[in-house]
Amino acid sequence: MNIINNLEEVKNPHSYRKVAIATCFGTFLEWYDFLTFATLAVVFGPLFFPSNGPTAGLLASLATFGVGMVVRPIGAALFGSMGDRIGRKPVFMITITLMGITTVGVGCLPTYEQAGIWAPILLVSLRLLQGLSAGGEIGGSAVYLTEHAGDTNRGFKTSFLQLMGPLGILASTLQIALLQHWLTSEEFQSWGWRVPFWVSLLLLMIAFQARRALKETPVFTELSKNQKAESQLANNFKDPEIRKKMFLLFFCVSSSGAILFFCVQVYTVIFLKTIVKLSPELVDQLSIVATMALFPLTIFAGWLSDKVGRKTVVISGLVLGALFIQHAFIGMQNLGYAFTQRSDPSLLIGICGILIGLSLVLALVVGPQTALLAELFPARNRNSAATLPHNLAAGWIGGLLPLIVTWINQQWGDSLAGLWYPVIFLGLAAIVAICFLPETSKENLAK
Repeated sequence: MNIINNLEEVKNPHSYRKVAIATCFGTFLEWYDFLTFATLAVVFGPLFFPSNGPTAGLLASLATFGVGMVVRPIGAALFGSMGDRIGRKPVFMITITLMGITTVGVGCLPTYEQAGIWAPILLVSLRLLQGLSAGGEIGGSAVYLTEHAGDTNRGFKTSFLQLMGPLGILASTLQIALLQHWLTSEEFQSWGWRVPFWVSLLLLMIAFQARRALKETPVFTELSKNQKAESQLANNFKDPEIRKKMFLLFFCVSSSGAILFFCVQVYTVIFLKTIVKLSPELVDQLSIVATMALFPLTIFAGWLSDKVGRKTVVISGLVLGALFIQHAFIGMQNLGYAFTQRSDPSLLIGICGILIGLSLVLALVVGPQTALLAELFPARNRNSAATLPHNLAAGWIGGLLPLIVTWINQQWGDSLAGLWYPVIFLGLAAIVAICFLPETSKENLAK
């Protein structure tokens, strides 16, 4: 059977839906596990990093979150190379298991009061393993799903994978909000914060069973018949065309998408809680509304990229982000301060509107991203060439954003100074993308 016949399988909507659900659920679990830590950053500070000042504890907690992001490229290099050599599916099974086990482990850790210095050491160690797992999963899942999606409407069909990050945050935020509602503050600080990590065990079993039933992608199956499967990681850097596209993916797409994701989905929560001083319960409610709006916007952006091209949609998001992201935070700060003084509900509606606007900017960059990751590279190099720059960007650029922005704010004594970092980055990425990013929506994935 040649590769064209193999690809006939993806034309069956029921077959593709099964692949998409299993892939997306596993990626949701990865993001749920990985980002629950970010949602609880304010809680982890005093539990694992006690200090004289609350800001120092928060910075230590954010740094631990960043450590998990920093090692993602190592996981991407390891598991991405394995994906080109042994197949996309086996790597899926390894990464989902590793993430599930380490996350449950976080929920069982003793606090600093119980174990002293061993508490933060164990927390950082488990965070490192989470980062390795995420490096293999996030990016590799994009390749797997896109290779199953066929040649038509790939942007729309694969955009659902991009919802798993926001859905992971939404599930985590809802769960934490309910726990804080049901439990007293003392109960939540004592043991309630552990519950989201314990839930991962049940989610892991479901995801493992769903993924075990999946088949290898038709593209890799045919590729492994025609040539010896081998690691392509070193070859990627020797090929000037692949090297160029890896840089464009890193700088224009993945880094910018990661910056927007952590600005919109992670840093806004920290900003509203710690700088604007809105109540945590209120901030979580605002975050839920903004995340719900992100779902249809992301799917729309993926669909739009099938109609007008991936490049046009991505550049639109980069330009809008560079122009408006700092003004958006200034607006939220002003409205938030006004609300703390007179509790006018219309001020909250204004904050919601700003958050939804930021969600639109994010959607324009990440909606086409899943398809674009795979379309940029030839089949034999695709897994390693896509996963390494994507995770390098997400880990070193996006994952460290909350820490860098908070640090710049402290150095300048200005709660908004750090936002110049994402503004400048997005502006430069837009210029490079306009000049060099290729259009990929019509690419043949079998090549």
